[in-house]
Amino acid sequence: MEKKDKNQLEKLKEQFSKGNNSEGNDKKPSGGPNRRFNFYWIYAAIFLLFIGLQIFGTLNSNVEDIDFSEFTEMLKENDVEKIKIINEKQVQIFIKPSSLKEKEKYKDLRSNGISGVNSGPHFAFEMPDEAFRANLENFYEQHSELASEKIIPTYEERKDYWGDILAWTFPILMMVAIWLFFIRRMSSGAGGAGAQIFNIGKSKAQLFDKNTNVKVTFKDVAGLEGAKEEVQEIVAFLKDPDKYTSLGGKIPKGALLVGPPGTGKTLLAKAVAGEAKVPFFSLSGSDFVEMFVGVGASRVRDLFKQAKEKSPSIIFIDEIDAIGRARGKNTFSGGNDERENTLNQLLTEMDGFGTNEHVIVLAATNRADVLDRALMRAGRFDRQIYIDLPDLNERKEIFQVHLKPLKLSSEVDTDFLARQTPGFSGADIANVCNEAALIAARKEKKSIEQQDFLDAVDRIIGGLEKKNKIISAEEKKVIAHHEAGHATVSWLLEHASPLVKVTIVPRGRSLGAAWYLPEERQITNTEQILDEMCAALGGRAAEEIIFGKISTGALSDLEKVTKQARAMVTIYGLNSKIGNITYYDSQGGDEFGFNKPYSEKTAQIIDEEISKIVEEQYHRAKELLTNNKEKLVILAELLLEKEVIFKENLEEIFGKQPWEKASQSEESEKTVSKNGQQSIKIDDHAEETTETEENKQ
Repeated sequence: MEKKDKNQLEKLKEQFSKGNNSEGNDKKPSGGPNRRFNFYWIYAAIFLLFIGLQIFGTLNSNVEDIDFSEFTEMLKENDVEKIKIINEKQVQIFIKPSSLKEKEKYKDLRSNGISGVNSGPHFAFEMPDEAFRANLENFYEQHSELASEKIIPTYEERKDYWGDILAWTFPILMMVAIWLFFIRRMSSGAGGAGAQIFNIGKSKAQLFDKNTNVKVTFKDVAGLEGAKEEVQEIVAFLKDPDKYTSLGGKIPKGALLVGPPGTGKTLLAKAVAGEAKVPFFSLSGSDFVEMFVGVGASRVRDLFKQAKEKSPSIIFIDEIDAIGRARGKNTFSGGNDERENTLNQLLTEMDGFGTNEHVIVLAATNRADVLDRALMRAGRFDRQIYIDLPDLNERKEIFQVHLKPLKLSSEVDTDFLARQTPGFSGADIANVCNEAALIAARKEKKSIEQQDFLDAVDRIIGGLEKKNKIISAEEKKVIAHHEAGHATVSWLLEHASPLVKVTIVPRGRSLGAAWYLPEERQITNTEQILDEMCAALGGRAAEEIIFGKISTGALSDLEKVTKQARAMVTIYGLNSKIGNITYYDSQGGDEFGFNKPYSEKTAQIIDEEISKIVEEQYHRAKELLTNNKEKLVILAELLLEKEVIFKENLEEIFGKQPWEKASQSEESEKTVSKNGQQSIKIDDHAEETTETEENKQ
């Protein structure tokens, strides 16, 4: 028993010594979390102190307010012991102890609740000293029997020390409290370091490292095979640098992702963040821009400082054109241009005297033409990776990625969907899949059918159908013949884009539309451009042939063909009179257009040639429609009857086309021509939507 007691005592001593040993024990006590002292408790204590003083003052005084007439009644009953005038304005009345004890009406004043007996004052009222003395004299003159017991008031001066202190100190304390509140808010972590006034020069980059769960990998990026190869090599270099440095190679300083919007530049950067397993700093070019001078350059310095401390690391700057625009282009800015200062600091950090070992800069933009040449040179962005619109096979892969979470019908064919969406970016395809799911849900279907995807394509390109739009019978007839003119001319021309369907159902802001499925090609020759122009002018030509007059419905047609004709003459050198000359400046040197690169005589020739090309194609369209006027009328009447007609209806009326177009090879056509995007001709007698761009070879 003794041994057990000794063992227990030793254990207790050890526990006691461990609990009291603050030097050797770094662990926090288990009694609760280690909380920092909150200054708000000080503000609360000061506030409660003032409130307590006020409450204590009111509890300590049991004085009832009366008026002068009630006071005179007390004098008549000989209940008043003495009168005290405080600060020449407050009259305090003291009742005789005998009256307090004997009279029932004073029973509530006998005790003050703290010391027991209430010694007074018992009543009080406000009245100036001179007025009180005059009224009191009048009272005694009227009641001469009370003159022998006349009470002479006493005077006392009192100072409200607490009130004076409160009046002086409370505003100061409030200002100090508000100042401390804002200082703590600005210096704390609320809103991020870059959002605080004292950390305004700090970088606003979001850090992704091995502790951050980034789920996007290269497997989630469909298509973009060439771009993925180049970016994957950068990731491989960071993971195994000896493989490359053993042969004398150096890590690339940076890679610039260039391409149209929605092609997957930011998605590719997310995949790099998920695959690299190194610190990844992500921010936008606009994060460097601030209203304060010097903030942008300071944030660039801080960003690269953090990246060096965590090297090897990657910095990703999205929309770098916000700060990387060419210097000197804006001649109206002052000498202290904040954007230029930020760019200068970025250039120095990327390749200056101080080298950045194992810090790679990734950047993305769709405005590479406006970037500064010093930023684009080798040594800063060693690689410029162009991410183009996806081709047929890449669109199929993108569809397969976005169709995985959807409940599809067995009839959905990804090959067909890929062929129906030429010129669509990855973001457009994602939008098509989402719209198809919404359309199927709106129709209360259990699965998404192929027709839902076609309706989604129509919805995205042409807008929402408006079958309840009020259109007169005469206008509807003009629209039907206009669209029939487009369909007829495009059917009769070899190089015109194949027709998919024609509709006169109002959609969006349009009154009618014709869907074409252009070939995916890299270059366009003169015959192809002229056939497309002729098909675009078929609507106006049909109006003139059938009705003998034209309308405003061909506005977008004229805009399209005028741009094409001008491009033929001034950009592509496809005009014999102007010759093999282009006035296109791919570098954008003459940004403000103060000078034309040709003389006034040449300008006149250009205008004449543009007009000549357009008029020739218009007369060509009129000739084709005149020779097929009966079929044009049949097609227009069918369109008025059904409102929507397809390629099969044209085959029934016109027969098969006199030539056989070669089927499109899915293997050879890899690049989408800018002139080969899906073109939707929409007529609303005021506006028109097209997605055709000039082919820049």
